[in-house]
Amino acid sequence: MPQRRGFCDLGFAKFDTDRKNRKGFTEIIYCPGKELRHLKAIAKKVIKLKEDLILTKLDKGTFSFLKKVIPVLKYNPLAKIGYHLARPKVIPKGMVLVICAGTSDVPIAEEAALTLQIMGNRVEKLYDVGVAGVHRLMSNIDKLKKAQVIIVVAGMEGALPSLVSGLVKAPIVAVPTSCGYGSSFSGLAALLTMLNGCSPGVSVVNIDNGFGAGYFASLINNTPR
Repeated sequence: MPQRRGFCDLGFAKFDTDRKNRKGFTEIIYCPGKELRHLKAIAKKVIKLKEDLILTKLDKGTFSFLKKVIPVLKYNPLAKIGYHLARPKVIPKGMVLVICAGTSDVPIAEEAALTLQIMGNRVEKLYDVGVAGVHRLMSNIDKLKKAQVIIVVAGMEGALPSLVSGLVKAPIVAVPTSCGYGSSFSGLAALLTMLNGCSPGVSVVNIDNGFGAGYFASLINNTPR
């Protein structure tokens, strides 16, 4: 399994060993669709290379399988992330706030929050503050204004990111979730609302992509000022 040109060729996969130099963080392993034997081989190689190992959308059964061969592997079942960090991260001064509209959105919010923590960010959380009871959000306005970056996770009609953006100067990373009734179309309604929001300063990731939101917010939080 020779390593060349900045990647390690495993035959069935080519792990990007140069990504940390280019992007500031190691390659992340997306688990769904991969065979167990392939996941095991990739994970063991990452550990051998002394890189950070991050496995996203990891179900509990697959984690149990991997834990037998990688005892150091940790797991957050709500965020569905498995991880092992090769070395401690430097915590930047800025705080990233993760907000979610309802408790059905918490798993995706936790995926974003854990991604941020793994990447070395200071994180605070504010859950169940959707627009159906806006007073819950407004009672935390001081916390919103202290954040360097804010991730807003919402399903249903997806209105919360626009509301939050109108209250603060921090950049907003909006995450639509697949939570909602039939006409929500598994998150498409929330996605379109967020893309069509009128409040400036909002970027939008794909449906249920808590990891992507956490990664992007970390880049913002770690940009030199």
